[in-house]
Amino acid sequence: MLSRLSLAAVLVFGLGGGSAVAAPAAPAAAVPAPAGVLPPGNTVVARIDGVELHLADVEAAERSLPPQAQKLPFAEIYPILLDRLVDGALITEAGRKEHLEDTPAVQQRLKLYEDHLIQQAYLEELLKGAASEDQLKARYQQFLKQQKPQQEVRARHILVPTEAEAKSIIAQLDKGADFATLAKKYSKDPGGASGGDLGYFTRDDMVPAFSAAAFALPVGKYTETPVKTEFGWHVILVEDRRVKPPPTFEEARPQLTRIVAHDIIAAKLKELHDSAKIETYGLDGKPLPAAN
Repeated sequence: MLSRLSLAAVLVFGLGGGSAVAAPAAPAAAVPAPAGVLPPGNTVVARIDGVELHLADVEAAERSLPPQAQKLPFAEIYPILLDRLVDGALITEAGRKEHLEDTPAVQQRLKLYEDHLIQQAYLEELLKGAASEDQLKARYQQFLKQQKPQQEVRARHILVPTEAEAKSIIAQLDKGADFATLAKKYSKDPGGASGGDLGYFTRDDMVPAFSAAAFALPVGKYTETPVKTEFGWHVILVEDRRVKPPPTFEEARPQLTRIVAHDIIAAKLKELHDSAKIETYGLDGKPLPAAN
């Protein structure tokens, strides 16, 4: 467990690329209560010269943490996050008293941030309800036609540290020993507990040496010589072969939604490009040729 001092370092210096005060996070769904039930997000957790901070602000700060810190119990990091937000509010107020919000540097950053928010909002509106069920199903049919058949094998394996151990296992198999039983007894792979079952896989799913050996075996046969990879020495048994079935419509739905969204955005960008006068220049100041 991290000490409070080291935890504070992670929370402060691990945020925002080393900045001690991060910008307010965008609203998002509240994190599940890690222990018990948290009060509502609008619960006031601090007041600084009358300015209120709410629990939702602390939860947003937690979501901006590095993955390592997000795994810590919320109750443990809450006091540090709250201190950090209070510090941020104090610094913000000090900056406002000096009217830094009116400086050209801050105004330029605000403009860039505003532009980014407008872009996001525009795309969200453009895509809202755009991917109808009929569009997704039509795109699914195209998706199926584009899928190339892939061969899969179903195999078991036994992983051991040395070639001698692998040869000993092959000798036992030659005498009629059960492959799954030997896998449970000898395999150093976590799947050994399930008899070394790897399920179905394609050539690209495994390291080259393993795939080459597995796909060269007939169904029901095991490797007569050990197979070496960076993980150790393998004995492989192939139990079945098949053509990989395509994903179902529901399995492909997330990918199809992204594809349709991409198509919609690409079409809108083409429309915007066609209706705009666009001039671009190279680093030498000379006009660049118009994009086709």
